[in-house]
Amino acid sequence: MSESDSFISEVTEEVRRDRMFSLMKRWGWLAVLLVLVLVGGAAWNEYNKAQIAAEAQDTGDALLDGLSNDDADARAAALMSVNAEGATVAVTSLLTAASQQEAGDLDGAALTLDALAVNGEVPEIYRDLAALKRAMLNVDADPAQKREALQALSNPGQPFRLLALEQLAYFDLEQGERESAVAALREIMQDADVTQGLNERAQMLMVALGEEIDGPSATATETE
Repeated sequence: MSESDSFISEVTEEVRRDRMFSLMKRWGWLAVLLVLVLVGGAAWNEYNKAQIAAEAQDTGDALLDGLSNDDADARAAALMSVNAEGATVAVTSLLTAASQQEAGDLDGAALTLDALAVNGEVPEIYRDLAALKRAMLNVDADPAQKREALQALSNPGQPFRLLALEQLAYFDLEQGERESAVAALREIMQDADVTQGLNERAQMLMVALGEEIDGPSATATETE
């Protein structure tokens, strides 16, 4: 390499260094800020996860403490005082309603289940379960509204369809609608997804009503 080429190369390298230092002076703070943001974001994420885990543990401990009460009234009161958020609201509400029902506070259980059934922040399956349990409570329920609720829950594709059909059969019998009750029971027994326990209950009720079971009943896919 000639001296002129060497000189040009050195000058070019110096110019590059000057530009680099100039850029660092001008934009170096931005790089530092980005690093701080990334580190701070990761730290906040870990802190947030720890907070959520701690809150979930506190809720679980409170539920266990409440369930440890032998007295149904005390258990219901303890569960009602649990500060549940997110998915734990559904479990807490269902446990509270069960304790209220055991204590004889059917009105309180109905209010708890009503609130859960319309809570859009919990998964739909829990809202449907709350609606089914609410329909099973014989508390200030208008017959037309009860029938409407059970029919909605017994539609094809609903997760508790067969259980809702069973309750609808009981309700129809209470209302003197024998044919509708028998039709619901037959629909239960003919369903491919009927459980053994539910299938047996439907058959027993059919026999008690003096109805014949046409052909082999649907095979139960699982046991209760």
